[in-house]
Amino acid sequence: MILLTRLNGTSLGVNADLIERVESTPDTVLSLIDGTKYVVAEPLPEVVALIVDFRARVIARAEEYSHDHTHPPTATALQLVSNRGEH
Repeated sequence: MILLTRLNGTSLGVNADLIERVESTPDTVLSLIDGTKYVVAEPLPEVVALIVDFRARVIARAEEYSHDHTHPPTATALQLVSNRGEH
């Protein structure tokens, strides 16, 4: 999630994975993949930086967990499967 500010000053948490487009019209408008639109106070470059930071944190956290042997993963690894059913 990234935290943004609506034009009325209230906070808004947005799932960065669901953002399809960010536009400056001149207000900053986020369009989600389901068509929902949000107008936020942050300028477009700041929203993009927040998304990049969010993704970097996800990758860094995954790296931390991959080296943490005190908590084994709870899910099994995925396998690629070809169209012919080979593993």
